[in-house]
Amino acid sequence: MSEPIVHQTGESNSLLYRLLHAVCISSAAIGGLVIFGAAFVVTYSVLSSTLGFGAVRGEFELVELACAASASLFLPLCQLNRGHVMVDVFTSKIPGKTNEMVDAVWTLLFAVGWAYIAWRLFVGLEEIHSYGDKTMLLRAPVWWVYVPAVFGTGLSAIVAALMGLSVFAPRLFPMEAK
Repeated sequence: MSEPIVHQTGESNSLLYRLLHAVCISSAAIGGLVIFGAAFVVTYSVLSSTLGFGAVRGEFELVELACAASASLFLPLCQLNRGHVMVDVFTSKIPGKTNEMVDAVWTLLFAVGWAYIAWRLFVGLEEIHSYGDKTMLLRAPVWWVYVPAVFGTGLSAIVAALMGLSVFAPRLFPMEAK
């Protein structure tokens, strides 16, 4: 069940799906660039240290910040492509349409979970921003990493909600992908 939700509405790639796909691809691309940048800094630091020029100050902090910031930027694309692990032991024998509806209900519950996580991350963002917490060596504000986390989980909630709703109301929420 890793294929995108497809409905037989006669449309090819609805505007809503194309828009979400573009936003999710962009989010994942930014996450990938951030991770690539962290890998570049570590490589440069190791080479620099090996050649006797010293390591990049706070490189481990940069890697921590980069990984924390970019991790949730990949989640919306994974949600759109239905790439999350699904255990369908009990539903694999159910007829197609019923199975699709059961999956849609679970997708809507997943959306609620994503929304809850996004909300709690936002609360954490507000709190850590008010504390003014910074990293030890670079003195970089820690709250920065919460911004993409809130964005990624919030977008995942929207994607999951629209995917789930598209099964019950395909004309209102056309999420066709061909």
